[in-house]
Amino acid sequence: MAVVVVQQASAGVPAAVGGALGAAGLTVRLVRLDGGELPSIDLSDVEGLIILAAPHPAGASGRPLVREALAAQVPVLALGSGAELLAEVTATGSASKGPAVEPTRAASTDPLFAGSLPPGLRPDPAEVALPPGAVVLAAAQGYPGQAFRLGGSAWGVRFAGVHDGEDDTWTGQLLSRFAILVAARAEHTATRAFFTHRADAWEERFAHQTPAYEAAAFRMQLGPGATALDLGCGTGRAMPALREQVGAHGRVLGIDVTPAMLAAAARHGRTRHGHLLAADCARLPVPRRSVHGIFSAGLLDHLPDPRTALAEWARVATSDCVLLLFHPSGRAERAARHGRPLDPGDLLAEHNLRPALEVTGWNLDEYEDAPHHFLAHATLAG
Repeated sequence: MAVVVVQQASAGVPAAVGGALGAAGLTVRLVRLDGGELPSIDLSDVEGLIILAAPHPAGASGRPLVREALAAQVPVLALGSGAELLAEVTATGSASKGPAVEPTRAASTDPLFAGSLPPGLRPDPAEVALPPGAVVLAAAQGYPGQAFRLGGSAWGVRFAGVHDGEDDTWTGQLLSRFAILVAARAEHTATRAFFTHRADAWEERFAHQTPAYEAAAFRMQLGPGATALDLGCGTGRAMPALREQVGAHGRVLGIDVTPAMLAAAARHGRTRHGHLLAADCARLPVPRRSVHGIFSAGLLDHLPDPRTALAEWARVATSDCVLLLFHPSGRAERAARHGRPLDPGDLLAEHNLRPALEVTGWNLDEYEDAPHHFLAHATLAG
């Protein structure tokens, strides 16, 4: 995993960029523009993207990369001409003169722009048409959109003084904040990038597993009116069975960190069975002691901090809550499929899972590591 830095063919990684990324424990992968064209970049192993130069014309090879990064919520920082990949820009003059660039009100709560801008920054006088939903973070009189954010993961910075070294202190702060953000989001970025590519075909590819998901969900034996969560829901294959148990007056939430998987779930009609929500399964936007059942398939052992997640799930659980961990393949079957022996350190091995559950407030009631499925049934400790 690395942060990709897009630069002109003859240029290297600027010292300020390399220093900020290195200080955050991130590695750099330089991608040079080849004859104005941007080579293909696989985002599945990319933690972040810094664009210091744009292909010309910008849309020729750059925009598909930006669209893919936005869809997967890969953090993007585009500086100078690189911001052309985030907005339509038509040059109209020189940047030698112009009013000062000032932060907008939205900048005060932005993770990169919080705090004031240094004085004397000159606006880029190009005429800008920002995409719908863009949040303007800095502007100058007569020159809007000098810095902007798209969604919660991509920033464009166009004004002079950032990319030409005139204000190294503020530029260094900007790069450091971006590097820290990339490092903090690395696990989720990798997950989103992996599943965004696969979301459209996921339901059809694994349709044969749907009966197993339904059978596992019914083993929770939830009552009418209960609230159930499908955590790491993907395309929501367990949601119909959860809805059938909790009835019309119950509540079903499908939660996943990858928006593309939730979009696929909606296309397959899962909104008929419950609500879909993009959220971190270790930081649930759910009230304390409000959930009667938690279903989670193939998620726990892939989380960066499983015990923190289990403690969070205990926080939202009612006293009679049921937790069901599931996978449509047994541990031995999965290990053999990947050509490796069973790992004694595997979190899902009973000798590891039981204490992990107990220390976070759960009792393991049933444990099945069968040839063709894995299932662990737990209840909240009294």
